[in-house]
Amino acid sequence: MFDIRKIQEQVLFGAVKAASDDETAAKIAFGEAGQSSSDDNAAWVKSAMRRLENRFDSAAVKQIRMNCQCGYGMDEKLSLLKELMASSSNLEEFANQEKARAAGLSCKDGDLYLQFPFCPCPMLAEVDKLDTDTWCQCTTGYSKVLFEKAFDCEVDVELLKSIKMGDEICLQKIIPHDTLWK
Repeated sequence: MFDIRKIQEQVLFGAVKAASDDETAAKIAFGEAGQSSSDDNAAWVKSAMRRLENRFDSAAVKQIRMNCQCGYGMDEKLSLLKELMASSSNLEEFANQEKARAAGLSCKDGDLYLQFPFCPCPMLAEVDKLDTDTWCQCTTGYSKVLFEKAFDCEVDVELLKSIKMGDEICLQKIIPHDTLWK
């Protein structure tokens, strides 16, 4: 059976371990007892993020969470982005295609944005509101990997809005480091 919680615990454990050690990773992913708790997903998300924020500075927290991206559906989304790139000659054309707009892409003043009208994370289904955007940084990691593959260059991603932080949408700014169309 597909257990998103166990997957997320292991992904968080691995990302924290890569930035520190086994003991720290176990405490953050599983709590002081070092094993999966019976907390519901919402309580686990909030407590695990609090433990992460208490142990690392904000830059490290963001990087750890970006490394927690799941990769779910990546191939399909990558295929769409490559199709959009092939049929456009600049960023504005890329983002203004019907399929691009349907996928949440837009371009304003030469900047690329990706938005969602709902929170796409199944782990947050039972969370009304988060205290910080730490959990949501995994989606910036997902977008970074996706757009770097599509654009074949380094990309930065900024989380501008989050539904679970009280915003009306989730919004990311996608910042490619190279010229995409030559």
